Amino acid sequence: MSTHRKRELRTRLIHPPRHARVATGDIVDPIHMTTTFERAADGGYPGGFHYTRDGNPNCRGLETCLADIEHGKSAAVFASGTAATMAVFQALPTGSHVLAAIDAYHGTLRQLRTLVPRLGIEVEFADAADGAGFADRIRPATRLLWVETPSNPLLKICDIRALASAAERHGALLACDNTFATPVLQNPLRHGANLVVHSATKYLGGHSDVTAGAVITREDDATWQRIRAYQSGAGAILPPFECWLLLRSLRTLACRVEAQSATAQAVAQFLAADPRVRATYYPGLADSAESAIARRQMASGGAMISFCVASRKAAMEVAAATELFTRATSLGGVESLIEHRASIEGPDTRTPQELLRLSIGLEHRDDLIADLDQALAAAD
Repeated sequence: MSTHRKRELRTRLIHPPRHARVATGDIVDPIHMTTTFERAADGGYPGGFHYTRDGNPNCRGLETCLADIEHGKSAAVFASGTAATMAVFQALPTGSHVLAAIDAYHGTLRQLRTLVPRLGIEVEFADAADGAGFADRIRPATRLLWVETPSNPLLKICDIRALASAAERHGALLACDNTFATPVLQNPLRHGANLVVHSATKYLGGHSDVTAGAVITREDDATWQRIRAYQSGAGAILPPFECWLLLRSLRTLACRVEAQSATAQAVAQFLAADPRVRATYYPGLADSAESAIARRQMASGGAMISFCVASRKAAMEVAAATELFTRATSLGGVESLIEHRASIEGPDTRTPQELLRLSIGLEHRDDLIADLDQALAAAD
């Protein structure tokens, strides 16, 4: 075992824990495109794997890396972020009460409204940014607090440590969707959360070419064992090639997110000062509602920005007028995206009709600001 000090994140992403050494000395692990593994004469599995749905070398390598960078005990990867989220909810006992943040990814809200109640679980929504008010809704039957911080799409911040303490006092778990912040900017498990969830499709993948999800746990407890069983039993495992792609992308995660976040700070400041913009939502702005909490638990404000213009019509016109920002759903890639969230989320959306969400990529900040400036002028 190494006697070196704990290495910094950027180094650990390049040199993740190795679950096995490749005999040929490969610098990059090969892709194990096999569905099954040979048994020994005694019926055992000397290589440690027996069927790819239950795990393979690429999957194990990715999970080992994710657990390390989130400071967790173990990780499980899934075929999508949605599958990872559902894995957490199905692990709860029948009769549980879930207290969930109302400002959240609309796909998660849809699960909580339509699928989770079928499991005999009651779901209640509240504003997680109102820490004390949110915690006051915990009941004897509450088994899970579900939050996003920063949230999608209003970039709200909740106090992870305070909510983790409240959950622990009541015998509940705190699960935090860390997709927007990434392990580069925030580690919820170090602030007391029990579970961390990622849509790995976003920043962890970072190149808009892989769909995946992940759950990381602080403890190897009964809930975690149910999540693990669901990963295999529900057939939600991530295939070897996608695992390999994610491990490839994780090598540059810190560099990408740090650069994207620095650009986002400049873009947010431009938008906040522009009279054509009615509101700018970004946790890195000094006057944002939860900036003090964000500074305590995040390294920077991240690379997601939302802003409101005069009307829905103006928002659609701004999005249509951009040249560098692509109108598309998703986030976290190297290319910058702009999206009118309300029209994606449907008639039950709580997102303001005049809101646009930006995912800041790796283009130069001056070019992105100039693009938004001309698009705002075109819609003025």
